[in-house]
Amino acid sequence: MTDNPNSPCGEEQEEQPLRRPGADLFEWLQVLIGCVLVAVLLFNCLIRLTRVVGESMDTTLENGEMMLIWSLGYQPEQGDIVVLNKTDSTTDQLLHSKAIVKRVIATGGQTVDIDYTTGSVYVDGELLDEPYLREEMTFPFDPMMQESHWEVPEHSIFVMGDNRNRSTDSRHQLVGPIDEDYVLGKVVFVLWPLDRFGSI
Repeated sequence: MTDNPNSPCGEEQEEQPLRRPGADLFEWLQVLIGCVLVAVLLFNCLIRLTRVVGESMDTTLENGEMMLIWSLGYQPEQGDIVVLNKTDSTTDQLLHSKAIVKRVIATGGQTVDIDYTTGSVYVDGELLDEPYLREEMTFPFDPMMQESHWEVPEHSIFVMGDNRNRSTDSRHQLVGPIDEDYVLGKVVFVLWPLDRFGSI
């Protein structure tokens, strides 16, 4: 029995259908578009990237650092570092930035009291342990930041910077407690610079 040199198994090979010109390019374009759509959904619904602007969170977060923010289903909790987007005309001029990075001190229904003689913050009468502070908080020179007692409305948060003496935050009469609708998400990671890379 003599084998067909073109068919080692004695059977004729099936001819491969000819691919249309540009078929590979079309498939690559489909993959690329799919990846772009996934990325858009990911960075608009689940996570966000933003940059620290200013000194109010020194040294926890420093000016110019790139942060990763978790958004999906996030509910603010005391102690979280959050990014806010409070963009009414008054606070825009006051805070100089649409993306505001602060720490949650209290949530809806809680009370906040500040004793400037000791630099202490109390939430519902309990003294906060704040090892993250850059320095001891002093009495503010701005008369619009000299109030010492607040009651946080439901669905709002009271926020302050870790660099208390260089932070315009909920202590200011024109800012006050901030509605949760303005919360973009919780800061979970520093991406840049590399020497600061890591979770928060």
